[in-house]
Amino acid sequence: MDWYWVVVGLLVIVGFVGLLVPILPGIVFIFSGLLLAAWLDDFSRVSEVTMMVIGLLSLMAWAIDFFASYFTAKKANASKLALFGVMIGALVGILGGVVGLIIGPVIGAVIGEFIARKNSGDAVRVGVAAGLGFLLALVVKLVLAIMITSIFAYAYLY
Repeated sequence: MDWYWVVVGLLVIVGFVGLLVPILPGIVFIFSGLLLAAWLDDFSRVSEVTMMVIGLLSLMAWAIDFFASYFTAKKANASKLALFGVMIGALVGILGGVVGLIIGPVIGAVIGEFIARKNSGDAVRVGVAAGLGFLLALVVKLVLAIMITSIFAYAYLY
């Protein structure tokens, strides 16, 4: 059973990396690792109720991740090409590490919006909104991930 604990650790670590990398569902990995850890102890240290609370927080983090960029871009009246540019920019930005993940969606949104509307002012506004949406989602996900792991650690240790 010791290798299960290695899997738990890897899932949680990959989950925290996934908070920065849009392709990896970070919160899902963290929750899966914690659920496996609770299951390994037959939910004796971390109860089912605690895991349900952690599950709800995980669901909230996933929803925020999904909707934050959408709502900030929509609030800035982004075109469909700008939203497509955000996705392409995020994928290309992965190659540039954390900085690329922030700048990629912004550049993608600016290019998409400029192609759609031919207005540099609109393009910059949408790009800034995309960047702020990504940063907002990142901060909220990180806070929720720390809360989730802290709740689990407290329940497991005490």
